[in-house]
Amino acid sequence: MDIRAISPALLVEQLADRIAAFPREAWVRVALDGAPPAEPWRLARALIDPLRLRGRAALQVSARDYLRPASLRLEFGRTDPDVFYDEWLDAKGLIREVLGPLEPGGSGKVLPALWDAERDRASRREYTTLAPGGVLLLDGALLLGRGLPFDFTAHFWLSSAALARRTAPDDAWTLPAYDRYESEADPLNIADIVVRMDDPRHPALVERF
Repeated sequence: MDIRAISPALLVEQLADRIAAFPREAWVRVALDGAPPAEPWRLARALIDPLRLRGRAALQVSARDYLRPASLRLEFGRTDPDVFYDEWLDAKGLIREVLGPLEPGGSGKVLPALWDAERDRASRREYTTLAPGGVLLLDGALLLGRGLPFDFTAHFWLSSAALARRTAPDDAWTLPAYDRYESEADPLNIADIVVRMDDPRHPALVERF
């Protein structure tokens, strides 16, 4: 593979161009996938205004607001990387409340947050309706390879050394899950676009051969 440096601003513009090129009569479900140090949430937020300028309304939803209740996430302990990989994300909830309603013929009615993981209770967010042609920006980690129905996927990749260096000490137990993700889900090859984010201030496009 080849790696080409790109400015953060140009990265956002190129992503917005790719997303806005989808047919305007349908919703576009976008995954912005990356470990927390890659800051996928920041990219999602940065895309909202450029997409609006291109005539596409955008709604950001974070996977961290679709975690399962603590009684299920932490059933086998708080620091099990396999459970973190397999069980933390409420994939069925995401399909039911976010991705499914944006299928062709869907209602367009999306719940931006289902579960407040910090308080461990249901979120009090209300449903919002995304007009046809609107863009759903779902940011989070370990999103690919789960059968979630996306129309466009971007993976923000960190090398193993950078991920270990930039992961908070309290979260170091999650690192084996990201190793497993890279080998099993293979996001470097299945994502529509891959961006190296060892330093989010200096991203680089990954050209695959």
